[in-house]
Amino acid sequence: MRKLIFAMNVTLDGYIAATGDDIGWSGGDGPDSSPGDELFQWWSDRVGATGLALYGRKLWEAMSPHWPTADQRPGATPAEIEFARRWRDMPKVVFSSTISTVDWNTRLVTGDAVAEITRLKADDGGPMDIGGATLAAAAMRAGLIDEYVLVTAPVLVGGGTPFFTALDNWVNLTLVQTRTFPGGVVLTRYETRR
Repeated sequence: MRKLIFAMNVTLDGYIAATGDDIGWSGGDGPDSSPGDELFQWWSDRVGATGLALYGRKLWEAMSPHWPTADQRPGATPAEIEFARRWRDMPKVVFSSTISTVDWNTRLVTGDAVAEITRLKADDGGPMDIGGATLAAAAMRAGLIDEYVLVTAPVLVGGGTPFFTALDNWVNLTLVQTRTFPGGVVLTRYETRR
């Protein structure tokens, strides 16, 4: 059985995107907004270790215009080249009822996300990462997430897209790792107690 992991950058007040889908706080575009070499390498190593990535539409639309060809852009750093290649090679599933095609080692699922994630979890293979607030919320409510990884930036944005969704039942967790990155970013990793 595969492990399902929900890992995202998050603000201290619990948002994966500020109002208006703004992720500039997380090290988006611009010369002074880099997430930092150590944190970027950590994310790259995660991509390299992921057996299958599950994306919601919005996350797919944020990643797919940039990473498939980022290694061919002038001035691409060795870390960006490595991440782009790992991202392209990583098998991906996009869950959406509004887009019709995907590429870059990706399969599109338009039906019941929870049923498909349950089926994928039952397969053999490496760990699965899930990303995207709506998709992760559905998996969270269904009790499918085995591990939560929060990469918390020291910023308060006051609103936006929350990391966690409303739940019908408590989910008990065990802290299994903490790590501090330059700039005050703190990683916390929790496993679901079953």
